[in-house]
Amino acid sequence: MKEIDLHAALKKYFGFSQFKGLQEQVIKSLLRGENTFAIMPTGGGKSMCYQLPALMQEGTAIVVSPLIALMKNQVDAIRGISSNHGIAHVLNSSLNRGDVANVKADIVSGITKLLYVAPESLIKEEYVEFLKSQKISFVAIDEAHCISEWGHDFRPEYRNLKSIISKIDDVPIIGLTATATPKVQEDILKTLGMSNATTFKASFNRPNLFYDVRPKTEDVNKDIIRFVKEYEGKSGIIYCLSRKKVEEVAQVLQVNNIKAVPYHAGLDAKTRIKHQDMFLMEDADVVVATIAFGMGIDKPDVRFVVHHDIPKSLESYYQETGRAGRDDGEGYCLAFYAYKDIEKLEKFMAGKPVAEQEVGHALLQEVVGYAETAMSRRKYLLHYFGEQFDEVNGLGANMDDNVRNPKKKTEAKNEVKLLIETVLLTKEKYKPKEIVNTIVGNENAMLNSHLTNEQPFFGKGKNKPALYWTALLRQVLVANLIRKEIEEYGVIKVTDSGKEFVKSPFSFMMAEDHIYETNDDGIIVNSKSAGVGIDEKLMLMLKDLRKRVAKSQGVPPFAVFQDPSLDDMTLKYPITIEELSNVHGVGEGKAKKFGKDFVELIGAYVKENEVFRPDDFVVKSTGVNSSLKLSIIQNTDKKIPLMDIAKSKGLQFNELIKEMQRIVFMGTKLNINYHIDDILDEDQQEEIFDYFMEAESDKIDDAMTEFDGDYEDDELRLMRIKFLSEVAN
Repeated sequence: MKEIDLHAALKKYFGFSQFKGLQEQVIKSLLRGENTFAIMPTGGGKSMCYQLPALMQEGTAIVVSPLIALMKNQVDAIRGISSNHGIAHVLNSSLNRGDVANVKADIVSGITKLLYVAPESLIKEEYVEFLKSQKISFVAIDEAHCISEWGHDFRPEYRNLKSIISKIDDVPIIGLTATATPKVQEDILKTLGMSNATTFKASFNRPNLFYDVRPKTEDVNKDIIRFVKEYEGKSGIIYCLSRKKVEEVAQVLQVNNIKAVPYHAGLDAKTRIKHQDMFLMEDADVVVATIAFGMGIDKPDVRFVVHHDIPKSLESYYQETGRAGRDDGEGYCLAFYAYKDIEKLEKFMAGKPVAEQEVGHALLQEVVGYAETAMSRRKYLLHYFGEQFDEVNGLGANMDDNVRNPKKKTEAKNEVKLLIETVLLTKEKYKPKEIVNTIVGNENAMLNSHLTNEQPFFGKGKNKPALYWTALLRQVLVANLIRKEIEEYGVIKVTDSGKEFVKSPFSFMMAEDHIYETNDDGIIVNSKSAGVGIDEKLMLMLKDLRKRVAKSQGVPPFAVFQDPSLDDMTLKYPITIEELSNVHGVGEGKAKKFGKDFVELIGAYVKENEVFRPDDFVVKSTGVNSSLKLSIIQNTDKKIPLMDIAKSKGLQFNELIKEMQRIVFMGTKLNINYHIDDILDEDQQEEIFDYFMEAESDKIDDAMTEFDGDYEDDELRLMRIKFLSEVAN
């Protein structure tokens, strides 16, 4: 195929004079009849790699695609460049018998150049028999990562594709994906039986995207609205893990005058199409969606992608953030992270087969590493996809929160040497968790079975916590001194560079990882390395004031305001009681009872230090939580059993306790003595009450340690509610 022909065809069919990235090389490989594998990031023009060769060749190209909506979009696009409607067809469960007959007729007559099929349709015997008798040019497998159980969107039906294709014809295969780690790439090639494929891999670096991870607080909706308001009139996507959360976030955005629509698989097809079109036609600025939204959505000017919940894998994250800035303009990728979300995802996996759970846990740990790291996020992300990145001179090097606000670095040459030596001394058979356990001297069944706990190197690094070694291990991985074995996924091996390091160690500056602090509910309330720093000077003054107020009221300091509330005051500088009631964990009751001295102190501090205060920011509530709050207060006043209140509101008992905690933390009294009197006698109540009166913190974990199993978690939480209601509110 002459080069001139290829460019002429590109111009003729698509009106372009230039190929993008690797497109030309991939197309030439396919036209030469070679099995081809193309890995290109979202927006890299994958579909052109099979559309153009299909239009240029005799016969029909079969395109296997996982989503009906995606197929429809592509068929419409191809029909748009041809006067012949039959040039592209879909063959899937949405067609009736008459439609299927029309599709077959167009293929037989040679009109159809591209036939889009779902893998489930290709399995059908009648289709296989029909396609066997037709001229097939090649088979394209789009979203090829669906083949691998290590891919972020594994589909079991993709595993049978090789045997089905071989029944139809011996034609070239092209596999295409926008995200694939080395492990997934190997899996795809092996499963498709095309280890001889010519592989093309584009850079995964999207230099125009800014990556930012922030701690997820209870006020995450407020944080999202504040962020979206900065992009007024611009397009963005907010991803949530559950349909319920999608509806809730979309509603709160709408109430705050943001043109937002929800999108998830639970909506009927008509509504989904309507909302998708509203977004494409700019009648809506923001789509709040589950991952059901986005595949094949070709909107180039998405200016931001927000993850309300952290996704299940870095591949999902990369794919979803990749929908921002496809026109090479600004793209801001903001993720909210709380380890509680990871634990929730782990619970979902509990019922799955062990092998599947192992895969899921390994993928989640990569996400945790990305969210908690203090090194360049771009470097971390690209390393995950098998690509090295120069964080000083590389394109987009300054485009993430960690690089813009660098964390403290410390020399870790000796620690790196110890870590690599431990991998070698344990015969390179352990995954990260076991390596860290070996270094800090944590015994477990696996280490004991290998007698590792009896070795002289066991516990050699116990002077530093496990978290330190976990963070260091991640950074040493990215520095390519160690690597993860592809075959036994997750097992750590030492690279040649790592062996050289042990012989002659050189300086290794370790970036301090973020330290995320969580409250009793596992929600991050503070990040010691968060992007926005708290005002330390004001914080000391507020803590001193809190101590004085607590003393004068005869209550412990946490009963006045909790630490997360003080943190928030140093960020928002509230100078009126109304502004103070918008601070995290305060509310009207607390603001009125304790707020006067605090707003006076902050007001004087702001004036004296000429502090620039963010405008007062009030988020309107959808009213859902306030009606629940009112109902709980009314029902407890009537002394209705707590179990009955929970059932009537569709809550688990622990969820009701959380709602009651929220109510008293915000300064409202709740009288639940009638329930507590049933579960604890007078002496027990007095013992716990006295503990909270003397305690430095109201953390339930501390109380559990103090009472050493004498009381259940729920009993302590309910007593804390009683305590705060009586002494603080």
